[in-house]
Amino acid sequence: MRADFYLIAKPRFRDEPLLLVCELAKKACAANQPMLVLARDMEQAERLDDLMWSFEPDAFIPHEIAGTGFDDDEGGDEAETDVLIVPPEIDVPLRPLVLNLRDAAVEGEVARVLEVVPADPSARDPLRARWTQYKARGFALNKYDM
Repeated sequence: MRADFYLIAKPRFRDEPLLLVCELAKKACAANQPMLVLARDMEQAERLDDLMWSFEPDAFIPHEIAGTGFDDDEGGDEAETDVLIVPPEIDVPLRPLVLNLRDAAVEGEVARVLEVVPADPSARDPLRARWTQYKARGFALNKYDM
């Protein structure tokens, strides 16, 4: 088990932190690793959905918001979507790779969790607490400046 913390440093990500989520989702897709993104709320899920369509002109990240029924109309399945964005009111099974945008640490069995750390130092205390929680659960911890 591994927890990776991505500290926002670059101006591009300071201006729009969800662009970092798009970059991480793009890397996961390129590595054929289905990802679950735990959004803080439906508004954030919709914003991320919009950004994944537009953040790079040549990039395509197969994704959807869980529970929207979009795939149901086309005979698809959320379980097959490369990047599944999950608002808190929707319950879906965890995947081995989870990107967490919520206020609490991911509970349950995952191989790897990604946490995005805000640029504002005053907003980092909850992430410090999560670092400690993941460490206590036996996760290998990594920090990256982005």
